Amino acid sequence: MSRPALLAPSLISADFSRLGAAIDTVLAAGADMIHYDVMDHHYVPNLTVGPLVLASLRRAGCTAEFDVHLMVEPVDELVEEFAHAGARTLIVHPAATRHLDRTLARIRALGCRAGVALNPADGLEVLRYERSALDVVLVMTVNPGFSGQKFLPHVLPKIRELRRWIDEGSTPIRLEVDGGIDAATIVEARRAGAEAFVAGSSVFGAADPAAALAALRRAVARADEETLAAGG
Repeated sequence: MSRPALLAPSLISADFSRLGAAIDTVLAAGADMIHYDVMDHHYVPNLTVGPLVLASLRRAGCTAEFDVHLMVEPVDELVEEFAHAGARTLIVHPAATRHLDRTLARIRALGCRAGVALNPADGLEVLRYERSALDVVLVMTVNPGFSGQKFLPHVLPKIRELRRWIDEGSTPIRLEVDGGIDAATIVEARRAGAEAFVAGSSVFGAADPAAALAALRRAVARADEETLAAGG
């Protein structure tokens, strides 16, 4: 049975001069959550937003689920700050912490869902003993650090392998993909087994974000129909 698809527009591509309005637009158009990319100009070669911006959005009345992707090193000190700022999910890169198990446990103790992000060259070994500690696995389908990059198709076998690994266990883990997602590549990622899709420039960079989200929904439905017809 197909899992519901979750669409998560990424704030990295939004108009920061009207951030609240941009979020309201995509939520009204059917976005399921907001992906909040945090970059530190150290782990990745870019600099974005911190916990103060998230806290200000919460104070302004934004109730969206924020899917916070921490591309920072070291990451542990920021985990608590983002949790208190209003994050619902905190996703970390294994290389950004010395003790991944401890970091994931801390995220959950703060009342957030815990996630691990895998870069294109990262294998699955780091997840082997962390199944019970995970709520989300985020597969990067680009190298992290910039918006607008092209989807890397050689990552698709990893998504398929992760889908099998998750399904073999009893722990519900959300399989999410991030990078180069548009109405064409979302079909490939969906067929491979992804259920949540981060889309930045293809949504916030579109003339009509609502139409862009609708196109992504149609593409997912097409992928599901083709999978079902093929006996998947």
